[in-house]
Amino acid sequence: MTAIPTTAGTGSEATKFTVTTDTKTGVKMLLAGASLLPDCAIVDPLYTITAPKGITAASGLDALTHSIESYTSKKAQPLTDTFAMSAVKRIFKYLPEAYKDGKNVKARTEMSYAAFEAGVAINNASVTLVHGMSRPIGALFHVPHGISNAMLLQKCLSFALDGAYERFAELSRAIGAATADTSDKQAAEKLIEKIGELCAICEVPTLQGYGIDREKYYASIDKMSADAIASGSPANTIKPVSVENVKEIYKTLYPY
Repeated sequence: MTAIPTTAGTGSEATKFTVTTDTKTGVKMLLAGASLLPDCAIVDPLYTITAPKGITAASGLDALTHSIESYTSKKAQPLTDTFAMSAVKRIFKYLPEAYKDGKNVKARTEMSYAAFEAGVAINNASVTLVHGMSRPIGALFHVPHGISNAMLLQKCLSFALDGAYERFAELSRAIGAATADTSDKQAAEKLIEKIGELCAICEVPTLQGYGIDREKYYASIDKMSADAIASGSPANTIKPVSVENVKEIYKTLYPY
């Protein structure tokens, strides 16, 4: 099996994961197995040149989520840290450029590297709370995966911050959002701010802006929360996550 990505995002050319949606139950199911890992990957950034801005944003922010989650996962280890850190630095620098000018070959190339690196990272360190909560939004409300990740990023990572300020702080310093003199707590919080700025550049909508009905969304929170926990991804988060925690985060995305 040879994988040839045409976006810079999922990193599936380097992973043993795939997702399929059960339309009867409204569940996005994560499938994993060595047979899903390609024998060969041809990563050519020229295949991503024609991706429209919306796809560029969604896929790029998915790669960002992969890299940050793998770096702050319970399963993180030195080798995945290397790939995840490199991807984070590339994405913060080059995603805005790729989004603004899709024909920027340098930006497209760096984003292709980043997506691959982030794929390697999650293949070994997995994802955490963001992905666990993102899949139910996609399954029930058909929000593109990378966009639902982006909607959740600041809220979910803010929840996880006090579980490992130093890990988030390392990422913050790596992208220049903080200095060596900045405390770990302050540096971690700066990372969250930078994520918000990047999402704004990529014009990530709110749930309301996407056109999701508030009442239907709130009626789905119990199911989404149960499905998120059942996915197993939240269990990789650096601090304990309960179904009640998940419900509260979902509510913050669409406040009354």
